[in-house]
Amino acid sequence: MQTQALRYEVVPGWEQLPPGYEHRDVAGVAVDSEDRVFLICRGDHPIIVYDRTGKFLGSWGGGEFTYRTHGITVGPDEMLYCTDDGNHTVRKFTPDGKLLMTLGTMNTPSATGYDGKNTGSVARPGGPFNRPTNLAVAPTGDLYVSDGYGNCRVHRFSPSGELRRSWGVPGGGPGQFYLPHGIAVAADGRVFVCDRENDRIQIFSPDGEYLAEWTDTQRPTHLVFDAQGRAYVSELWWHQGQTSQRHGPIHTARCGRVSVYDGAGRVLTRWGGADACAPGSFAAPHGLAVDSRGDVYVSEVTWTFAVSRGLAPAGCHTFQKFALKT
Repeated sequence: MQTQALRYEVVPGWEQLPPGYEHRDVAGVAVDSEDRVFLICRGDHPIIVYDRTGKFLGSWGGGEFTYRTHGITVGPDEMLYCTDDGNHTVRKFTPDGKLLMTLGTMNTPSATGYDGKNTGSVARPGGPFNRPTNLAVAPTGDLYVSDGYGNCRVHRFSPSGELRRSWGVPGGGPGQFYLPHGIAVAADGRVFVCDRENDRIQIFSPDGEYLAEWTDTQRPTHLVFDAQGRAYVSELWWHQGQTSQRHGPIHTARCGRVSVYDGAGRVLTRWGGADACAPGSFAAPHGLAVDSRGDVYVSEVTWTFAVSRGLAPAGCHTFQKFALKT
């Protein structure tokens, strides 16, 4: 459902990945003020950097991350915040890989009752972190972290990393979470949280007061805003035989997709088809970013979510760029 007013087309062959490099999963993507594109991958080259034409600029991070990298954010100071749910940290780096700050305690999950496999086993909220998922920077400089697979919380930190507040408990009601997976802060300070397995995006005040929710979404994995205040959301498949916390058993597959919303939560456009490996469709959309020209970059955890489960063939795409048609 692409509208005439807002249309995107896939850019074939955009990524100029060097010989010997591969990424079966690209967990996240972020774009800086120069439109350099930073990928965070699960593999031997965790951070890969391109210019906006897809030219390879470099990579770093080998040995610094687990194979469960999860999210990446460029802050207003152009520094990178990298989430690794395998070691329970969010770390701040310079664009060339110098470590500046660590949130969380390395390899030390908080106590939530999580059994290590099933998010539904989270029995109680815990402190930072148990398999954190993403980070967003507020206009004030405060840092908000969604703490999802092994927890059910959002944590708010000062710019220097001091914990200021946490909120969230297990469940499906207001302010409750079943895998808070992506997070963004709007220009007015409201905090948007992708409550993935509850099929919704919850909206909070900067202090965590529940304000509203968007439900015209499907397993939302991440959310970013552009300069006009539009919200871009990556959304996973529901495959036949799975069970949604909101919709119950899934009898007919619902395709992975990207949706674009206005500031009130109305869908402006969305795309993604039934052939997961077709250009412009998705096997496992997991993160996204928007550059200064309005082009959209989508990362996919294709191996983890699809190929390893027999839901897509090996060789299916893991990263795509979409150009805004003008």
